[in-house]
Amino acid sequence: MVKGTDGTRRNAATGEPYLPRHEPRYREIASFLRAPLADSLEALDIALVGIPFDGGVSNRPGTRHGPREIRNQSSMMRSAHHVTGLDPFAQARIADIGDVRFSSIYDLERVSDDIAAYYAAIRNAGVIPLSAGGDHSITFPILRGLAADGPVGLIQIDAHTDTWDEFQGSKFHHGGPFRLACEQGLIDPKRTVQIGIRGAQNTTQGWDYSHDTGMRVMFMEEVDALGIDAVIAEARRVVGDGPVYLSFDIDSIDPAFAPGTGTPEVGGLTSLQALQLVRGFRGLPLIGADVVEVSPPFDPSGITALMGATLMYELLCLMAEGVDNTRT
Repeated sequence: MVKGTDGTRRNAATGEPYLPRHEPRYREIASFLRAPLADSLEALDIALVGIPFDGGVSNRPGTRHGPREIRNQSSMMRSAHHVTGLDPFAQARIADIGDVRFSSIYDLERVSDDIAAYYAAIRNAGVIPLSAGGDHSITFPILRGLAADGPVGLIQIDAHTDTWDEFQGSKFHHGGPFRLACEQGLIDPKRTVQIGIRGAQNTTQGWDYSHDTGMRVMFMEEVDALGIDAVIAEARRVVGDGPVYLSFDIDSIDPAFAPGTGTPEVGGLTSLQALQLVRGFRGLPLIGADVVEVSPPFDPSGITALMGATLMYELLCLMAEGVDNTRT
């Protein structure tokens, strides 16, 4: 794959060239956004990755099925953005590189190490990853692999701060990835903003940790009072101009729009607000992003996975726009 390649394939029987993204949406292999499939990081700008893991959930499993169903629903996406006019596939070299493989799916520490090593290889290849989970525990090892040069900024769009401590004897769970990331110097808490937080808790431990370390916590009531434009401005102020990672938990969206998730909380973002929020981060130097906690078993309609796929497209547009077009 070289710069400008648009993902054209050839019919195996006739040799006729065709573009999968322009085929009827019920046809072709369901790669992320119908991007080309790749078994190498060579000559890529952006890698689309699946992490089918939900061993870190505290209650309702099912997000292991998220990447496959997001891939399926992403066949509904088209190339050109109706607001910005950007076609990410014309802007950058993009491919679906498949799923992270695990040496032992039942060993949480080895899962973390497998993910970290996978993303370190992506980083070393100079490629930006866009990932679909999986539960939110996966973001900690992703950051282990990407933040080798020091702590990065974080935009976390979520119903929960995910800064809780040990749960049932383990720190590797979906309620604690950003506490771990902070403790290990992977994120700068002063350059971290958590947007859309809500829902009652049995302990204030997570909220307290976020506040005490200097993270900017924006509860949903503040988001609603300020409006999306002001929230975007505040988030950009917090993360500044340095490298930043964006993590989008689908439970930040109200379950009226995205019911298929492990820990739903009513009173969240609308689907339109979520899209507007992501679009507001154009121009930030993203080192990677993820969409997590899509749990297809809790939403047979597929609308949650469609939301996840749409968010991946929006994030892909942000990343593609930032790719250095002078690369060859």
